[in-house]
Amino acid sequence: MPRKEPLRTCIVTREVRPAHELIRFAVSPEGEVVPDLRGTLPGRGAWVAARRDAVEIAVRKRAFARAFKAPVKTPDGLADAIDAAMLVDLRQALAMANKAGAVVTGFHKVEGAAQGETIAALVHAAEAAPDGRRKIGQALRRRHGEADESIPVIDFLSGDDLDLALGRSHVIHAALVAGAGSRGFLERWRRLCVFRGSIAMNDAPHEEERDDDENEPAGL
Repeated sequence: MPRKEPLRTCIVTREVRPAHELIRFAVSPEGEVVPDLRGTLPGRGAWVAARRDAVEIAVRKRAFARAFKAPVKTPDGLADAIDAAMLVDLRQALAMANKAGAVVTGFHKVEGAAQGETIAALVHAAEAAPDGRRKIGQALRRRHGEADESIPVIDFLSGDDLDLALGRSHVIHAALVAGAGSRGFLERWRRLCVFRGSIAMNDAPHEEERDDDENEPAGL
């Protein structure tokens, strides 16, 4: 039987949600609040809904000091730092998908994959030209019809990011083939979308029992 995911309480909204829908924060030895995106830092944790606006409210209303029951320092630009860290995670997930053989690159190969394979997502460099995006989109529609609207088109990463993740130069267009290799990348993309407010959190009910974040054991 699969292990139920623990629930945590957002210190801003007081909503109780699965841990993956929140961001854990810890306190460094210097007394500074630090985001713990992987949930591995030691010590007491405070949880905030994984949205930029929630993090900004936590900073503005000094919610971290109340949650940790201690004077803590909140760094300037905390929400921006989280966004940047999530982008790094996204790039690393793309590298893992590539190692798993789930990534196709190059305009003609991506165009061909869009017409002949089950595509989990299209990935364009942020600076990709509209004409190239349009032509690949047309190929996708020829293969999938109206169902192509359910296939994510992701342009959060720059060409340099794509080059770094995929270990090659001048990558502008890529496609992820559906399967286990692309799952981690899509999960991180959705998490970044939620943080930026472009899609909403999953509001589906959960069966897990409430586990209050203010009383959680160290390391959770």
